[in-house]
Amino acid sequence: MAPKSEKITFAGAEGDQLVGKLDLPEGKPQAYALWAHCFSCTKDIFAASRVAGALTAHGIAVLRFDFTGLGVSGGDFANANFSSNVGDLVAAADHLRDNFEAPRMLIGHSLGGAAVLAGAGRVPEAEAVCTIGAPADPAHVVHLFQAQRAEIEEKGEAEVLLAGRPFRIKKQFLEDIESQKLERDIATMKKALLIFHSPIDAIVSIDNAGQIFQAAKHPKSFVSMDNADHLLSRKEDATYVADVLAAWAARYICSGSAARTAASDVTAQPGTVVVAETGQGKFANAISVGGRHSLLADEPADYGGTDTGPTPYDLVLAGLGACKTMTMRMYADRKNFPLDRARVTLRHDKIHAEDCAACETEVGRIDRIETVIEVIGDMDANTRQKIADIAEKCPVHRTLQSEVVIESRHKE
Repeated sequence: MAPKSEKITFAGAEGDQLVGKLDLPEGKPQAYALWAHCFSCTKDIFAASRVAGALTAHGIAVLRFDFTGLGVSGGDFANANFSSNVGDLVAAADHLRDNFEAPRMLIGHSLGGAAVLAGAGRVPEAEAVCTIGAPADPAHVVHLFQAQRAEIEEKGEAEVLLAGRPFRIKKQFLEDIESQKLERDIATMKKALLIFHSPIDAIVSIDNAGQIFQAAKHPKSFVSMDNADHLLSRKEDATYVADVLAAWAARYICSGSAARTAASDVTAQPGTVVVAETGQGKFANAISVGGRHSLLADEPADYGGTDTGPTPYDLVLAGLGACKTMTMRMYADRKNFPLDRARVTLRHDKIHAEDCAACETEVGRIDRIETVIEVIGDMDANTRQKIADIAEKCPVHRTLQSEVVIESRHKE
């Protein structure tokens, strides 16, 4: 299956329909990244497409979108400003979170880099931020239309040429962008930061990279792009950025992939299960079942884990649920019942013993597993009940309700 792209639409900060392109890797993405383009550019600029293509080759999905009033997105560019761009970025992250997976990396080119620095704190799942030729002060772009500034302030707006195309710039844009101060946002975003900048960048001088680097807390990295231009118009420069970025990102946003690699290194003999820590996070464990199947176990972030796999209790519930559906299938097939599908929903919690009338334990708390069984197929209620009842007789159910002896020994 080759990498592919999907058209994405969502509402921006001001309610206008924004259009994006989600570049997907082959197979399930290891993580999602969000790209913010340069001032007056679009999602389809060469640097964006090239970097996104390289990241998908490394298993990372990338959403790049057009800001309000640019490219094929709706809205009026003249009514947009830096603050609305940051709002559009957060709206894009919200869309990924709601429909796919929250972005774990934010990438910004030029003024888009300033936008990701300003908005990173509003995307809590993002663990890594990358800027490419970004200004330390968003007001840096004002020099692009300095000749029209007097007219903008006098008349409230003026038409300016940016990259050979006409744009209307309003006074509110100047006021908004000159009120932005990134130093605090950079210092408090608590993300790993990678800065790309060319020492010969004629649009945004390399001094800006130094200011961003000084404001940021560790971990932070700087990569000089030698003789690259601001737009990364040469293929080799865009490729270099993409390859370095992908290698750097793997350290911060592909921990799940690293854990899967660790899982493949744990091998059990037939008839046994081996569980071993992966070293990726506090609780992540690799599981090998009989040398044929590998999976992960972990705890959610709320409990100090990295959520790379189900919890131990999740695995217990999964084993019980699987045993129940398999038992129902075997019974239905033997009886020639028209069972299309069996489904079990399970939940584990602890209750006070006095709340359980059928329990032998009278004090303290006891474990309770709630199961909801669905029998799907064209059959009468009596047949459905028979199939559901047999689930209570599955071997794992019986094991959990019988006396179990666990013998442990220490292997030298």
